[in-house]
Amino acid sequence: MTGRIGLTQLIAEFEKDCKEAAAASGKPLPEGFSMAQIFEEMATSDTWNAPILQAALTLKNHGFRIAVLTNNWVDDSPHRHRTGLALCLLRRYFDGVIESCRIGLQKPDPKIYEYALDQLKAKPEEVIFLDDIGANLKPARAMGIATILVRDTDSALKELQHLTGVQLLNQEENVPPACEPDSVAHGYVTIKPQTKLHFVEMGSGPVVCLCHGFPESWFSWRYQIPALADAGFRVIALEMKGYGDSTAPAAVEEYSQEEICKDLVIFLDKMGISQATFVGHDWGGATVWGMALFYPERVRAVAGLNTPYRPADPEVDIMKLTESHPVFDYQLYFQEPGVAEAELGKDVRRTLQIMVRSVRKEDHMENRSINLFNVRKRGGLLVGLPENPPPSSLLPPPVLQYYVEQYQKSGFRGPLNWYRNLRENWRWNATARDRKIHVPALMVTAGKDIVLHPKMSERMEEWIPQLSRGHIENCGHFTQMERPAALNKILIEWLQKVHKRPTLQAAAKL
Repeated sequence: MTGRIGLTQLIAEFEKDCKEAAAASGKPLPEGFSMAQIFEEMATSDTWNAPILQAALTLKNHGFRIAVLTNNWVDDSPHRHRTGLALCLLRRYFDGVIESCRIGLQKPDPKIYEYALDQLKAKPEEVIFLDDIGANLKPARAMGIATILVRDTDSALKELQHLTGVQLLNQEENVPPACEPDSVAHGYVTIKPQTKLHFVEMGSGPVVCLCHGFPESWFSWRYQIPALADAGFRVIALEMKGYGDSTAPAAVEEYSQEEICKDLVIFLDKMGISQATFVGHDWGGATVWGMALFYPERVRAVAGLNTPYRPADPEVDIMKLTESHPVFDYQLYFQEPGVAEAELGKDVRRTLQIMVRSVRKEDHMENRSINLFNVRKRGGLLVGLPENPPPSSLLPPPVLQYYVEQYQKSGFRGPLNWYRNLRENWRWNATARDRKIHVPALMVTAGKDIVLHPKMSERMEEWIPQLSRGHIENCGHFTQMERPAALNKILIEWLQKVHKRPTLQAAAKL
């Protein structure tokens, strides 16, 4: 039975009972019989049911609360570090881990289910309980809890899918665990008087700074933060200037790439970080290339997602160049202060649900998806699009709510000001026209990004000698959220190579 007894004592007592039973029956135990060895083999075997765990985490990403209910012992055995690792990972990604040995109750005692309901603040009719032992399900079912007997994984997931209405089988790829806003350490660094940057942090090891783009927040990296932390890195996801809890100055010049990079250097100084690996997406991508070009002494390595690097030509007028590409018309629409702010801020929820979408079939809006062409002529970016757009798979309800709250704090003035420095950014980058980026670098392209198309990254090797590449074909603009598992694999393999560190924990099992 489970309880407060230590596993070492339990094994010894169990082995003693086996020997006594064998002696009484006159049937000798096999030579070298050892319960300790049997438990060791059990401990070292891979006992994770990855599809079940992945389904639980998918449900969590859709707003469900999930918990693990165990019958276990206090593990004081020589292999207790494995139990420690398992519990550490489970507690990170689940809303609760209820251990029988800690509370003095065990399945199928109805009291353990009452305890679990109390901990989750849930009613029986709101809960689904899965177990591979039918006797454990019976009292839970009697209490009004929906139950699923796990005879085999596929049938259990099919039943769970039916009860929840969430796609759990035949997914394009498994969605990795995501962090929650309150599951990471939050901090603030004052960059200059009345200007501060908000950041979140997880893990230890070489520093990896994540820089987001538009219209995003630090939470856009929710799938990367725990994965990189589990791979052995100290992950710092920045809330870029103008967003969320970071300061949002009104002045346009505060958002030039030169000023943003200066801010990041001050951030590193105040954090006591001499060098970091920078990973950026969209405007964050432009920022990290700027860091590698102008502050290489502070950059261990650099990775751009979707956003390519190209040297600026001082002989070219960037505004005319932008106008020559019809897909960039929205950037010209963003130039006049106050106009786009009024449109995008009128209904933040609608704006985000229209703009932050994937290329997956379920995210298509019946041929009424956002059109980046002729925006000025139409009189707005969202003109003609639904007032009540269908849900976006990238923004399940709790995630959407968090984004809405963040944009209601900061508004759209700061984020749009990034676009109002095109000429100033071009001038600054042109001062380093003949300089190459010599730090280790990674360019990750997305095949279905219609704005930052992979073709834009051609010839980057000419300016970045140590460039590695990654490509995700069936992916649109919001790479971190749309194809997180594929991106995590690319990033971790590259980071491990750059830092020459072996993979630490196989957290991908979750």
